[in-house]
Amino acid sequence: MADFYESQRAMRSMRKAALQRGVIAVLDVGTSKVACLVLRFDGPDHFKASDGVNAMAGQSAFRIVGAATTRSRGVRFGEIDAMPETERAIRTAVQGAQKMAQIRVDHVIVTISGGAPRSYGLAGQVDVEGGPVSEQDVASCMAACDVPDFGEGREVLHAHPVNFALDHRSGMGDPRGHRGSTLACDMHLLTVDSNTVASVIYCLKRCDLEVAGIASSSYVSGISSLVEDEQELGAACVDLGGGATGLSIFIKKHMIYSDSVRMGGDNITSDIAKGLQVSLATAERLKTLHGGVVATSIDDRDRIALGGAETGDWDRDQRTVSRAELIGIMRPRVEEILEEVRAQLDAAGFDHLPSQQIVLTGGSSQIPGLDHLAPRILGQQVRIGRPLRVSGLPEKATGAAFASAVGLCLFAAHPQDEWWDFEIPADRYPARSLRRAVKWFKDNW
Repeated sequence: MADFYESQRAMRSMRKAALQRGVIAVLDVGTSKVACLVLRFDGPDHFKASDGVNAMAGQSAFRIVGAATTRSRGVRFGEIDAMPETERAIRTAVQGAQKMAQIRVDHVIVTISGGAPRSYGLAGQVDVEGGPVSEQDVASCMAACDVPDFGEGREVLHAHPVNFALDHRSGMGDPRGHRGSTLACDMHLLTVDSNTVASVIYCLKRCDLEVAGIASSSYVSGISSLVEDEQELGAACVDLGGGATGLSIFIKKHMIYSDSVRMGGDNITSDIAKGLQVSLATAERLKTLHGGVVATSIDDRDRIALGGAETGDWDRDQRTVSRAELIGIMRPRVEEILEEVRAQLDAAGFDHLPSQQIVLTGGSSQIPGLDHLAPRILGQQVRIGRPLRVSGLPEKATGAAFASAVGLCLFAAHPQDEWWDFEIPADRYPARSLRRAVKWFKDNW
């Protein structure tokens, strides 16, 4: 934990340095595509220190000056599978964005959509020694949280303080400056597989890029797709990606739960390819142009040509399929994904939130008829979400498939405060730590 704490602090420092130079890149490495956006910040005062323990903030003064996407290769289930293939895809996307922006970027903030994320709720409490609550008191309270034994091979990706209580006055967003005797804190901890994180960092280093931050794809998708009232009252964001489906639950503008399903749009494409005996490229085209999940009477008569696209011989290869058959292949897989999401929502206690709004985003959320099928499985309050509009974003990148990339821009410009944004108390360092000795010397001399 201490090692990752220090590495996250180093990433935060690199992000701050990059923002002070006025430019940084964000990279969404997904199973179906790799998207890179280059952000330019206006004026010398674009980066300001936090005035509080922030929830998700609004858009800062930045503009997207470069954007590029390419087909993702070597990524399965949101995790890197073939390093050289992924490296080439990342280089292609980054070089395209740099060429459009006419500037070189060295620091990137990247998303992780795989890694088997797990959520934990932590609680800590400390006594305040008179006077108003200081930043050191907040840091001590966070450090007092009992971190569970999440096992070997796991690393902490996010550690958000979601609630503070001062002398049983709960619901405080920022306790600093208030007076009381007992300070309590509730935190949300998100861990992922350490090998997944290490693979992403190593791949970016091979591309001559420095990692200035890592964020969960489902978290940043929620930032960009949920409106302010949904973030406040309670809502779930379901990011239907190519290789994985991410789930995040927000309340009081904080993420309180995250998980993922190792299925997505690529599974639907694979089902079509196997069911109709066509190539994956043809199956993707059929899904995009003719797919759906709700059949009508006219779909039995709507014939789709298959053969010529496979062989190039349009005269002799006359295979066709009805749209109803295509829907019959797609619908069971979509229902399976939504039922897995429903099971995770039930496990998270989503029914106990004041609002049960569910927002579907991601590229696979654009399947026709999904807005009619999803409410039958997930609940009545379901809508298809699109990411927020940010300055300079190309028109082609405003769809639901770019929810993670847009959310990563907002995360880069103004991230929510986390555990490592505060100075860890000396007594939380290892017994032989040099920093602990220096801290004791400063406090006592």
